[in-house]
Amino acid sequence: MSRLLLFLVCIVFAPLIQAQSVAIGYPSAGSTISPSSNFTVEIDRPKSLTGSTEVSLIISLRPCAASDGSICEEMVTVLYNGGYNLQYSDTGEEKPPHQNFSVAVPQGLEAGYALLSVGHVALVGAENSPMFEVVYVDVQIASSD
Repeated sequence: MSRLLLFLVCIVFAPLIQAQSVAIGYPSAGSTISPSSNFTVEIDRPKSLTGSTEVSLIISLRPCAASDGSICEEMVTVLYNGGYNLQYSDTGEEKPPHQNFSVAVPQGLEAGYALLSVGHVALVGAENSPMFEVVYVDVQIASSD
């Protein structure tokens, strides 16, 4: 009986939590970023009927040895750590609620593949269940030549 209850709870809550997930809207996978420069990171979160309270975001960049980011999953160089305040686009484009962050590529970051990571913390649903997720996109750090 307890396994059936656990299964039912998972079926009910998994879609609710998934609806609160974020995505990296920009830069797209494979984008090139110039060293020692600022770039924009757009964090999107699809609209949802489930209530949530945004707690914080962590944006990080880490050079990788492989193009798929499989060797570097930790957040090493934190570019942003703070609040997340979703905005709706008023430009007429069809965009999910999002926020743009201007972050700087650290000086001395080696050229090549890098993993842009976003950690997201939110309280979800009427019970304010804590949720933590990390999403990734691989980017290319340009040579400083």
